Amino acid sequence: MKLSQRITHLTGGGGDGWDVFYRARRMVSEGHAVTELTIGEHDIRTDPSILEAMETSARDGHTGYAMVPGTDMLRDTVAARVQMRSGIPTTRKNVLITPGGQAGLFAAHMAVCDPGDVGLYLDPYYATYPGTIRGAGAIARAVATTAEDAFQPRAESIEAAADGAVSLLINTPNNPTGVVYSRQTLENIADLCERRDLWLISDEVYDTQVWQGAHLSPRALPGMADRTLVVGSMSKSHAMTGSRCGWIVGPEEVIDHLINLATHTTYGVPGFIQDAASFALNAGTVLEEDIAAPFRRRRALAMDLLAAQNTVGLVPAQGAMYVMLDVRATGLSGEGFANALLDTHSIAVMPGESFGKAAAGHVRVAMTIDDERFASALKTLCEFAATLADCQAAE
Repeated sequence: MKLSQRITHLTGGGGDGWDVFYRARRMVSEGHAVTELTIGEHDIRTDPSILEAMETSARDGHTGYAMVPGTDMLRDTVAARVQMRSGIPTTRKNVLITPGGQAGLFAAHMAVCDPGDVGLYLDPYYATYPGTIRGAGAIARAVATTAEDAFQPRAESIEAAADGAVSLLINTPNNPTGVVYSRQTLENIADLCERRDLWLISDEVYDTQVWQGAHLSPRALPGMADRTLVVGSMSKSHAMTGSRCGWIVGPEEVIDHLINLATHTTYGVPGFIQDAASFALNAGTVLEEDIAAPFRRRRALAMDLLAAQNTVGLVPAQGAMYVMLDVRATGLSGEGFANALLDTHSIAVMPGESFGKAAAGHVRVAMTIDDERFASALKTLCEFAATLADCQAAE
């Protein structure tokens, strides 16, 4: 029986670039000790107070169908949070609650892309981006950034790819690079979106993890509130990855249509999950800072370790729970280095090539194990890279 092209071509007819990750997981299942620095999963669990709020809500009976747009309480809480952080008037009518940020990204592209339209995204990218755009029936077109520009996107590169495009997907703080887009970068993107009449889809799930500089939502820039869809999530900010609770913030008309889409697809998010999310967001910045603190410490550890050697380069580690490392001095691709590191030292990192062509020769290291083990693994990685680079130089 024939399957739809939409499903069979989600990955563009190729692989998803995560072979090293899958191999590391197989090694773990076979009993091998592997230091996993691959995916963005906290090494702490959801805070007990959030779980207590979740249990209380469930025991009080909030286990049936919840309102599809989200509970009034959570929509109001998200709106207040977004308004406080952006300065842009926001009400519950601007908010749809979604089953995680990924569902929000898919819904946003469904809202603005017709089949055959072009959806732009920046390379390097989070692995699901092109498939999400293809899943909405659009043509996924990558726009390369460069290590030489610290992976800050250039407006002229986006402009050169914009023919036929209706949307642009950005992510700041950025996964996989850890880069926070500057105000100038975002102003250039906003100007381009207005001139080319593009919808801007802004993935801001790491907005509480900023180590250097400041997060600026492009929705806050002049003229952008009417053409920006912001995707947020409880996953990274509150270590609620498995709870699957996120949101889209955008113009009322778009949210109305997205509520209709949710009615026909997800049919909402469980009420007890939403009540726990409301509790978590109302707990304030202290809880968010506690959850972000381990990554802030490990980023400082990484910077100190990398400053003490000259083989592995560090992409500006300004935000998110990752560091992107330049291993081109070893003479290997990112994939080759990651496989060699796994084979030799049982340390698993993600090849830059998993996130697009622009990150070739790099590896992404998730800062998701305890400080001592993280520092030890990173030291081993640097020493291994130096050995490989010496062998390369001797040839």
